[in-house]
Amino acid sequence: MQEADARFETLSRWLAANLSQLFAAKGWGDVPPGQLSAASSDASFRRYFRWEGGGRSFVVMDAPPPQENCQPFVDICAWLASSGVHVPTIHAQDIAQGFLLLSDMGRHTYLDVIDEHNADALFADAIQALLAYQCLPLTAPLPSYDTALLRRELELFPEWYVRRHLGLTFDAEQQAAWERISQLLIDSALAQPQVLVHRDFMPRNLMRSEPNPGVLDFQDAVHGPVTYDITCLFKDAFLSWPEERVLGWLTGYWEAARARGIPVQAQLDDFLRASDLMGVQRHLKVIGIFARICHRDGKPRYLADVPRFFDYIRAVLARRPELAELSALLGSLEPRP
Repeated sequence: MQEADARFETLSRWLAANLSQLFAAKGWGDVPPGQLSAASSDASFRRYFRWEGGGRSFVVMDAPPPQENCQPFVDICAWLASSGVHVPTIHAQDIAQGFLLLSDMGRHTYLDVIDEHNADALFADAIQALLAYQCLPLTAPLPSYDTALLRRELELFPEWYVRRHLGLTFDAEQQAAWERISQLLIDSALAQPQVLVHRDFMPRNLMRSEPNPGVLDFQDAVHGPVTYDITCLFKDAFLSWPEERVLGWLTGYWEAARARGIPVQAQLDDFLRASDLMGVQRHLKVIGIFARICHRDGKPRYLADVPRFFDYIRAVLARRPELAELSALLGSLEPRP
């Protein structure tokens, strides 16, 4: 706690100096009295604060090194902005200390405001932002969603959920099945056309703003499978939608992407299958991450959403016979009487 308090004091001094410089550069006069309050936190070590004063508002990111690195956020922010996506303006930065002074895109995420009545309109705006950055050339120096990364993500499930959370260990037969399942999911992902992938393009990271949406939490972007972000958008950690409605949104995206020249699969059925398998890879990863956040980082609240991800997986298993082995494996992990 003392270490966190000391860091907050350092952040406050840094903020005061940079606000003075910003106000002077903009011709706004002296910095008025303001208030610094917690804006949000997330599953990582990052924290966000909101400064308000004199009718102006800014957001401050605190990303403590060595756990976090601000540089990817800065670089990818500029890359996304070049496509017309609404991302924060970076008014000041100190990469070494892990501080960024950002424009304030509002107080309400999609998760705060979305419901069955406004979802079509909000998702239509989100899809336009997604299409905009998927049109970017693959020239940014971003990592690739390669075999190593896909496998590393999948291994979070047996390592943290099965072994650490359930207290189980795969036997030889289960381990062999898991390796075959993993390879099937990896092969499907690698076979897809490649675009810029946000990796967390979901309602919690989209701000209701003008222009809509404001896009956040993009620092882990990679070049990877075209279905990743659109699948993530509709199969979220914190809310679920009827399968029929998701199918309609996915179809609308596929049609719009083809019209924009984005390299989606030529046939809708192939796109939907790729989306299903991509989703399963992500869902298994997220279940592992949520177990890790609980047992390593002491944040158990994320485990409450694990059943949602198993529901997503079961819906896919019901229509994809090639995943029968995964269905059997998950069934073998269920608690026995």
